Amino acid sequence: MKAIAVVGPSDTGKTTLIERLADRLDGSVATIKHLDHAPTIDTEGKDTARHRAAGARVTYGLSDDSWFATGEERSLSDLLDDLVPDHDYALVEGFSSHGLPAVVLGEREHAGPEFVTATDADEIDLDALCTAIDDREPRVTLESLVQELKESPQADRAGAIATFTGRVRVKNAPDDDPTEALEFETYREVADERLHAIETELEARDGVHEVLTHHRVGRIEAGEDIVFVVVLAGHRREAFATVEDGIDRLKDEVPIFKKERTSDEQFWVHDRA
Repeated sequence: MKAIAVVGPSDTGKTTLIERLADRLDGSVATIKHLDHAPTIDTEGKDTARHRAAGARVTYGLSDDSWFATGEERSLSDLLDDLVPDHDYALVEGFSSHGLPAVVLGEREHAGPEFVTATDADEIDLDALCTAIDDREPRVTLESLVQELKESPQADRAGAIATFTGRVRVKNAPDDDPTEALEFETYREVADERLHAIETELEARDGVHEVLTHHRVGRIEAGEDIVFVVVLAGHRREAFATVEDGIDRLKDEVPIFKKERTSDEQFWVHDRA
């Protein structure tokens, strides 16, 4: 899924640009809007507000011809990850501090990379913007990779899907300085070529039908996922063995460089190996 933000003051046409993109992009589109107040649904939402006050994380209201959802415990990253398996694009209105790649309107400060900057939405070349969005690296989750393997032509011969997820560990020992984030850099073309070679070689094993790998780059916060290996196989033994070999080979053979940021310092991990 390709995720981008449109940020800027309220009079720059953010919503109009989201509408134009949703109409133009070729695929399933989800949208998320930043709110600076609670949603005002509450002729129908009073009871669901009581449900949340009692401890419900999210509530849904259904009628014969509409529905709504409310909740308070979801982050933007959580929502984007939930959308990945079933959507091709996510268009986010606002959230200039989040760091998503963005269209920046009206000189709004933005924490992440920029597709384009303009005074307002009328200045945007929509065709060029859609091309730039499609050229971005997709957002990938474990669930989206598993879903891809379940839809594989070879899935009917598989009795096992085994997975590995690597994440940002906060501490190795109780007295360690906590890790705030890891930053990963790579030579993308070289890394992609090597990952593809590893997948192909693992798929040549008896009983292994398909292998998918993914390693995120950029800044990844403590507790977030970094890397996935997912294996579709005939039986559990070859699935588990291939997952283990896959992550070992990825760490040994793919040129990915890691910087660790703690509360006191930052350093490239390979300099201390």
